[in-house]
Amino acid sequence: MTYCIGLLVDTGLVLLSDSRTNAGVDQINTFRKMATFQQPNDRVLVLLSAGNLAITQAVVNLLHETPQDSDQPARIYRAKNMFNVARVIGDALREIHARDAEMLKEQGHDFNATFILGGQVNGEEPRLFHIYSAGNFIESSIDTPYFQIGESKYGKPIIDRVITRSSSLAQAAKCALVSMDSTIRSNLSVGPPLDLAIIRRDEFRLATHISIDVENEYFKMIRTRWGFALQEVFSELPNPNW
Repeated sequence: MTYCIGLLVDTGLVLLSDSRTNAGVDQINTFRKMATFQQPNDRVLVLLSAGNLAITQAVVNLLHETPQDSDQPARIYRAKNMFNVARVIGDALREIHARDAEMLKEQGHDFNATFILGGQVNGEEPRLFHIYSAGNFIESSIDTPYFQIGESKYGKPIIDRVITRSSSLAQAAKCALVSMDSTIRSNLSVGPPLDLAIIRRDEFRLATHISIDVENEYFKMIRTRWGFALQEVFSELPNPNW
């Protein structure tokens, strides 16, 4: 299981992913679920993935491939806007589906892979997309400025209560980390290290790209103070009289 979240606010984007793929008493594996693509002064893209790891890694590898016997850049850098970038990713997903889906079905596995794409291409505003296993996608809106993939239910309530398009990037990052903490506490299969990326509007580069482990001082503070604050607010609520 995994948990990834992308938040779009007026001043940019915040994207956060965990890195746990299997969890049990004697098996915990870690793989990064965030891929980044940058061209100075042209575009910055962040791709978060959930689902079958072999499928998502194959898609990311296709996006990095350059045409043989050509000086052209990889396909993801040739897309002229964010909508076309999403289409490129969807096409790559369909290509892997055409190659592997039947074999996976024969082995008793579903073709399962979803992505969150966030970024900005020069000439347009930052945009955020949710790409499904079929290669189709939707874009975030004013009313829904975020997407989640993977184990989403535990981290959703805090986002719905806090985040709007007018939230600051700092608030969005803080909310994403609280959302991740809520998920980690409720599901063993989601866990650190975390990958956090922040994109500031019109900079066309990653303003922040860090790995957060259990010893990160800010994340430790968030986990402690958020839990304490919830307990404190709960104790202050009046008890029912029935």
